[in-house]
This record gives sequence, C-alpha cells and structure tokens, in this order.
Amino acid sequence: MRVVVSVLAAGALVAALGGLAGCDSGANGDGAAAAGRSAPAAPSEPIGDPAARAAAAIAAFTDEELVGQVLMPYAYGNDATKVTGSSSSANNQYAGVSTPAEMVSKYKLGGLILVGWSADDPTAGTNKTTNVDSPEQIRKLTGGLHDAARRNPGGAPLLIGTDQEYGAVTRIRSGVVQLPSAMAFGAAGDPAATEAAWKAAGGNLNAIGINVDFAPVADVLGPRGSGVIGSRSFGGDPAAVAEQVAAAARGLAAAGVAPALKHFPGHGHTTADSHEELPVLAQDAAALDRDDLPPFLAGIKAGAGMVMSGHLDVKALDPGVPATFSSKVLIDLLRTKLGFTGVVVTDAMNMAPAKRWGPGEAAVRALVAGNDLVLMPPNLKQAQKGLLDGLKSGSLPRPRLVEAATRVLTLRYRLAATAQPDMSTLNSPADQAAAQTPSAAAVTVFRGTCSGPLVSGGVTITGDGKWTQQREWLTAALAQQGIPVRAGGTSVRLLGYGDGSAPAGGAGGAGGAGVTVAMDTPYVLRQQPGTLVATYSSSQASMVALAAVLAGKAKAPGRSPVPVEGLPASACAR
Repeated sequence: MRVVVSVLAAGALVAALGGLAGCDSGANGDGAAAAGRSAPAAPSEPIGDPAARAAAAIAAFTDEELVGQVLMPYAYGNDATKVTGSSSSANNQYAGVSTPAEMVSKYKLGGLILVGWSADDPTAGTNKTTNVDSPEQIRKLTGGLHDAARRNPGGAPLLIGTDQEYGAVTRIRSGVVQLPSAMAFGAAGDPAATEAAWKAAGGNLNAIGINVDFAPVADVLGPRGSGVIGSRSFGGDPAAVAEQVAAAARGLAAAGVAPALKHFPGHGHTTADSHEELPVLAQDAAALDRDDLPPFLAGIKAGAGMVMSGHLDVKALDPGVPATFSSKVLIDLLRTKLGFTGVVVTDAMNMAPAKRWGPGEAAVRALVAGNDLVLMPPNLKQAQKGLLDGLKSGSLPRPRLVEAATRVLTLRYRLAATAQPDMSTLNSPADQAAAQTPSAAAVTVFRGTCSGPLVSGGVTITGDGKWTQQREWLTAALAQQGIPVRAGGTSVRLLGYGDGSAPAGGAGGAGGAGVTVAMDTPYVLRQQPGTLVATYSSSQASMVALAAVLAGKAKAPGRSPVPVEGLPASACAR
C-alpha cells in the first residue's frame, strides 16, 4: 500500500505537519512525557484558529496520544462513570477499563460512538450494546465523556457521534424531534424544508451533547433498490439526491453538529449488505461519476465535516479491495478529485469486510489508506497496540498519523465553538413543525382519487403487530379529522420496513375499496390492489400527514423519488 499525505486546508497546519514529518518523539515514543509534560504546550497561534491550535497541540503529543485521536470506539454502559457489573466486565474485555470515562482517559480518545439496538434496524448486528435511553440520560452521559476528554492533552470536548438518520436507522426515538426518513424528504422535494428540519434535528442533538451525526446517507438507489439502504436514501436520481444531501448537511452544520456523508463512494447500486459481506460496485468509472458521486460532492461543498468510507468493492478503481482500505478511493478520488479536506471516518470496523484482518492490522491499513478516524474497532486494546506497533515498524508512517490526528483535533476545536442549547429547547413546537412540513409534502397517491377523502364512514387499520405504535398514532390523527376507527370500516393496511414480501391485501370493508400504505420504500405497492399511498416513513408526523390525506383535508403532493414498476411517480402531483 502506498501513502499519500494530502494537503491540509490551513497554511499554519501545513507548516506544522511539514515540521513534524522528520521528527521523532523519542525511541519509545513518549519523549514529551519523559520530559515531565503534564499538559499540552500552549498554542503558538491564536486560539480562535482551530487548525492552528490543533497543529500546535499535536506537536507535543506522545505516540499514545496521537493514536488515541484516531480511535472512535463504542463503550458499554449508559453513564460515564457508573455502570452495571455486566457493563464493567464487557468494557474490561474490550478495553481493559471499567467505565466509558476511563476509556476516554486511558486511551486519550478523539471520539466515541453512542449505539442502540432494535430488531427492525438493518444495522443492528454491529451494535453490541445500547447506551441511549432518554435525552436526560444521554446529556448526563455525554457531559461526563466531554469532561473526561477536556482533561486529556488538547483540552477539547470529545467527538460524540451516533447514527441518527431517522427512519429505519434512528438511535434516539423519544424526547427529541423525529424527522421522517430520507426517502420522505426525497418525495417532498423541498430542499429548504429539508435544511430547516435537519437544523432542528441538529439543535436537538447538540443539546444532549452529540456533535457528530453519521448522516445524511448520500447513497443513490439503483434500479434494484439496495435493501440495506432502502428508505435511508433520498432517492434514485443523483441530482435530486445531491440537493437533499447538501440541504441536510447545511442544516446539521448550522446547528453545530458535524454531518458525516455515507457510505463513500456509494452503497445504493449494490445488492449485498456490507455488515455481512463485501458488496460489489460493478459499474464503470463513468457510471460511478454520474450516478454515485454527485451527492458526496454536493455535501462536501455544503461544508460536511466528515465522510464515511464504505466497505465496498469498487471494481472500477481498486478491484477486490474494500474502499475503506483503498488509497485509490480515499486519496486519489475523495481527497484529490473531489477536494475533501475534512475527516474521513471508517464504517464500523466490526463489520465482516473489515474483520478479514485482526483489529490492529485493520486499523493500520485503514489509516494508511487515508482514513483519519477508526470507528468501532472490534477490540480497542488490540487496535491501539496495532497502531503503536505500526509506528515502531514503519508500516504506519508518522506523518500520516500526525495528519489524521490533526484533522480530528481540528474538528473537535471547531465544534467546541458552538454553544450547547438548553434542554428546554428539545422537540419544541417549531421543531415539530419543521418535521411536519416535509412529512406532509411527501405523501404520495400512486392510485386513487386526487380530491376528496380516500376513506369514508370510518376505517379499520391493519398491519403487522410491530406497527402498534403507528396504528395508535394514526387512530388519534384520524379522530382529529373526524374519522372513527371501527370494525367494518374501510381497510387501511400499513406496510413498513421488513414487510417487503407481504402478500397482496387491502380488501375493502363496509366503507369500500381498501387502502394500502407504504411506510418505507414504495416497492411493496407493486402488486397491491385498491388505493395505494406512500408516506415512506413511519414517524408520528408521517401518520398525522397520512390522516389528513385519507380524510380529504390535504392534498398528496409527493412524488416517488424511486421508480416503482407498473405505477406512476404520482397519480396526483404534477
């Protein structure tokens, strides 16, 4: 593997890296510590310049401190300093410490990811624990983690991230504003509304101490509609997806949260799940440029602070090598061609394609390929040791590690400049309105009347038992529209994530022809009879919007952002 150290944005940072290129911190890598350093050197540049401040701090870091900057593990327990016995045991096995705060302190971490597990989450397999519960619990946890990080050299708050994509992948499901899925935004087709909604969401995340969102998904869905991506994507048109990705990135960034565009260079034209195997991007370079890259470029231009590399076999660029470990993808394409100067973070390193090597070797390979942050190594002790050994052996060149660590610390300083909102701002009426606007604009009628109610005299709501909450939300919303839910009413059948193989249904009750509603990708509507509607999302805001359309109190202005065989993009919207 070759190593290319790309040019960093700030002139002071370039100078700092140049000065470090031939330096050694001592034979055992801890020269600064041996000299009695107990705190990082004072910045030689103005404190208001994050890049210069980071370069000055990094110049005094030991090997261990440099390595810590590029690690972003998970931890067990929902409190920074007090955890259960089982969480303590799991942390000790993973990292040799008992608590999340001790993990931050011992490893001098640059970041930590908060995870959550649910059965209907396509990313559930990589989440070994759950440490998100309520906003109050999360703010207490993140506060303790940030405090521990501020006591480390560099004195910066931690990068604390989570996968808050909304829709199928949503870690925090209560107490904060709930946006519709990305595909619903694509159906609404209103970038201004997208930006406003994601700014509201970012403000909520910032208030609870999360400053990195592993979103938006910048993948463009191919004709076969990648199952693992699905409604996580804004749609199938590269230009339209690019507008949405840029809007979401601007919204998050405006709220002081770093967006992480994923999964570079694009997971939407694959059929395999990268959690389980290595998906193949078989298209040629021209198709990659045309169909996959536009949303990433748009997000970069919108100011996204991070890009997540995907565990994807990009045949046109580096056959057989996961993009996460390919300098041809991350340096030649992302850095050089697209001009990205921010932090490149790996996809979870406990996914199958990254586990073909041990945690240490995989971490070294990821850094050498061009990543700056190693996310969720399967064993933190082994990942750290592998990076330290790589420094000693030369397989991990020091300039590459310094460059990566400096980028991470620069982002930490930059994010620290944004004030943290008060908890009283969470899920405000303005936030809820920002979520409701695109949810209402997304509702699409594929078959059925375009004026007046789609149901009359009452409805019967059916669907899998996992949609009990959605049925309750829809029942309440219909009541607000004056439509009772009763036996024998028009059948309204809810189909959501995981219901793709559901048999045709939607038989009408006493009220007439039935209605089938797609709360995820609309492909499930292809062989359904009766009236066909899509919300693309199962959020409460989407159920409220659906009720208004069913009652004939609102139009259905949405257009499907992906083609559905045998159906128009909309039977109603022009």
